[in-house]
Amino acid sequence: MKLGRGRNVPNFFLTIALPKGKLLIDSLRILNEAGLDCRAIGEDSRKLMFELPGAETRIIICRPTDIPTYVEYGAADIGFVGKDTLVEQNRDIAELIDLKFGYCRFVVAMPEETQPVRLPDGSFDLSVLNHKRAATKFPRVAQLFFSEQGMQVTPIKLHGNIELAPRVGLAEMIVDIVSTGKTLKQNKLVEIAPIMEATTRMVANRVSYRMKYERIQELAEKLRKLAK
Repeated sequence: MKLGRGRNVPNFFLTIALPKGKLLIDSLRILNEAGLDCRAIGEDSRKLMFELPGAETRIIICRPTDIPTYVEYGAADIGFVGKDTLVEQNRDIAELIDLKFGYCRFVVAMPEETQPVRLPDGSFDLSVLNHKRAATKFPRVAQLFFSEQGMQVTPIKLHGNIELAPRVGLAEMIVDIVSTGKTLKQNKLVEIAPIMEATTRMVANRVSYRMKYERIQELAEKLRKLAK
């Protein structure tokens, strides 16, 4: 197991990595409800590290996609991260509980004019997508899904503007996260297959979970009761 403890952090401290951005508000809320006073942490603060007085706890604020790395290497004992990121990165960390906020879902979508034929059960015939290309920020998620369908699809990794790819011939479809579906409609894309739903999860470094089991498990149980 890879460990990278900060030199000035006592062993009894619990370091929690929280995602900056839209998930931070709910993360701070549920920690406050669990008894950790996070009121000094502002969502717009440029400070990235906070020690909670009297709680033997340190909060670090990270990019959501970096949290699994901080946790795997032991820079954080636990972290809050989306299930989408966990599946995509496949890090060696322990997933403890579903915090049930930050809901989103993965879908396959393609232009309205090239959508497959609908089957009698209302689903789309995905067989026509075999040996096609899918633009996505999540190539592992896409690969896993199509492999489960017995299909060979080539994921093309992009970092933004996924919806543009089918319009310019880069790919026949996209695999992306949607919440309301508004962006798909604006770009004249149709959802043709659901892949999975994702929410925020509490994860732990595997060594920390053994060494600080009582402390981590106590917090996990409080958060499990609060998650809704």
